Amino acid sequence: MLKLYGFPISNYYNKVKVVLYEKGLPFEESESVPCQEEWMLQSSPLGKVPYLQTENGFLSESQVICDFLELAYPSPALFSRGPWQQAKERELLTMTELHLELVVREVYTQAFFGGTVSEGTRNRTEKLLRRNIAAFKRLAKFAPYVAGDTFSMADIAAGIHLPIVGMATQAVYGEDFLQAAGIDWKAYGKRLAERESFQRMRAEQKAYQQAQQAKKAG
Repeated sequence: MLKLYGFPISNYYNKVKVVLYEKGLPFEESESVPCQEEWMLQSSPLGKVPYLQTENGFLSESQVICDFLELAYPSPALFSRGPWQQAKERELLTMTELHLELVVREVYTQAFFGGTVSEGTRNRTEKLLRRNIAAFKRLAKFAPYVAGDTFSMADIAAGIHLPIVGMATQAVYGEDFLQAAGIDWKAYGKRLAERESFQRMRAEQKAYQQAQQAKKAG
């Protein structure tokens, strides 16, 4: 039995969960938060979530986990078999995570957690994001999926990360940088929300958030 460690607020945890749902794989969940305790470092060397327990041991890093699942459980496929189309899907996935999500993460403290980031961080993040969003737009097809007419791993990443980019920039800068660039991530998200995997993930995320709020209120 596969066992996924993390928590449903983590976008990368949710990415792995959607892959597991898409492939119809049974798995258990265990709530875990990032820490530097030795017991956790034995399973996730950087103390990050998500990480996955398999019959062979532990794996960390969300895309490594997803690639393992794709190889170990090849049907249904979440990457195209053709080398060129698969490379284009991976290009979009990398663009989404490395050049959008990782960049906007610099302002999460202010966007979502009640903190404040420096003016220098805000300015630097804005400059990078606007450039990188333009680059993403050059690659993305949304026809109807991000890499073309086939749902792929790139859509799982984009479907989870793009809303966060849009909401974070709206919260910090008063403007949704994606919408301003002509990327209608909300319409795209509605299409993905028709998939059972996304429905289950979002429902569980909402239930977790409500439970956390109830704890604080109590």
